[in-house]
Amino acid sequence: MAQLAARPVRPFTGRHMALVMVGFFGVVIAVNVLLANIAVSTFSGTVVENSYVASQEFNRWLGAAKADKALGWKLVIAREEADKVRFTLTDASGRLLTGAAVRAQADHPLGAKAPVVLTPREVAPGVYEAALPAGRWHVGIEARAMGHVWHAEDDAL
Repeated sequence: MAQLAARPVRPFTGRHMALVMVGFFGVVIAVNVLLANIAVSTFSGTVVENSYVASQEFNRWLGAAKADKALGWKLVIAREEADKVRFTLTDASGRLLTGAAVRAQADHPLGAKAPVVLTPREVAPGVYEAALPAGRWHVGIEARAMGHVWHAEDDAL
């Protein structure tokens, strides 16, 4: 039987250890930076100002949400121009809601800009427009029509 030539053993040096450490911590830091960027770009800001007060109001909020859902009204928000937003409101059967008293507030994610109170006016049957600066906004809307009060929110802007 032929003897296999033994390979020379390369010693594990300080240089090897330095490369292992740099590689390991490089991967850890890269993953942390990636996840931090994803978290910051997707977080929309404060959920509630005071969690205790929110917990006391929770059941009332659930009841209001059920009442809003039962109405079956729909909201479509679209950016018309760089500084205008258009709300289209329809009832459960798809008819446009005309003559509604509409109020809205736009909040900027992470509070980078102050909230903007919108005063939409009806420009066509069931279509309401308001001025809103360009940017990313979370819009909450309240519509009063036919003896009902309805609330909706949208992050589409």
